[in-house]
Amino acid sequence: MVGTPGSGKTMLARRIPSILPDLTFEESLEITKIHSIAGLLSKDIPILLERPFRSPHHTVTINSLIGGGKIPKPGEISLAHFGVLFLDELPEFNKNTLEVLRGPLEDREVTISRVNASLTYPCNFMFVTSMNPCPCGFFGSKEKECTCSPEAISRYMSKISGPLLDRIDIQVEVTPVKYQKLESNEKVESSEEIKERVNKARKIQLERYKKHGIFSNSELTPHLSNIYCKLDFKSKEIVQNAFDRLGLSARGYGRIIKVARTIADLDEKENIEAHHIAEAIQYRSLDRKYWKN
Repeated sequence: MVGTPGSGKTMLARRIPSILPDLTFEESLEITKIHSIAGLLSKDIPILLERPFRSPHHTVTINSLIGGGKIPKPGEISLAHFGVLFLDELPEFNKNTLEVLRGPLEDREVTISRVNASLTYPCNFMFVTSMNPCPCGFFGSKEKECTCSPEAISRYMSKISGPLLDRIDIQVEVTPVKYQKLESNEKVESSEEIKERVNKARKIQLERYKKHGIFSNSELTPHLSNIYCKLDFKSKEIVQNAFDRLGLSARGYGRIIKVARTIADLDEKENIEAHHIAEAIQYRSLDRKYWKN
């Protein structure tokens, strides 16, 4: 999420666990094992029943993020397994620390090698980040003038590498809330209502992939994507135009297809339709605005 200060990025991120699907028993056991190994399991709660939300500070070290120690222990990415890893003010993190996330985001597991041991921990987490569009925070704002030079903005945005950005499925701009909306009595959809829709979509996915041993669309391999994410002619035409116009990578193409599959599931549609693909493509357009150079 990219947006000016006070637009609600952090608040939105912290609300994500309230709409995530309920844990399955298998997921709950895996999370409990990891937290037990890390010494974080409370005696009062023998099994974890809620998805974890981890939000390390930008001074976090590589070992704390990935895992490590003389006897390797799980890091933040493993403690966020089946939950959310939230990195607030992403450019403030050390660039080398961010780059080590590339492998785990792709493989959903991390191997920590030491002289005495080599251990592999799972890290299938939802990666959520937020950042300002420039050092002062007001680049592109209609409310306040940006005081940063083009060079300063470019240096700031270049802290997020292309390969890391390519692994983020959804990139959205968060705009400040207007006073009229804050004072409005208009009824909005509650977290409980959204979660109900999400649970329905997750049940569809659990049933669809039960013989493959995976829980969700995000875990689809290229082979399984070809089976379960088939596109009609119009959808293929939209993807081809986007691929050429936006300069998408093969990874970006695959992630758009999986996001479209999820949108179709939320819509309770058996097949991916053209408007599902179009919506998924819209969620990957920010890199053309903020990282175009």
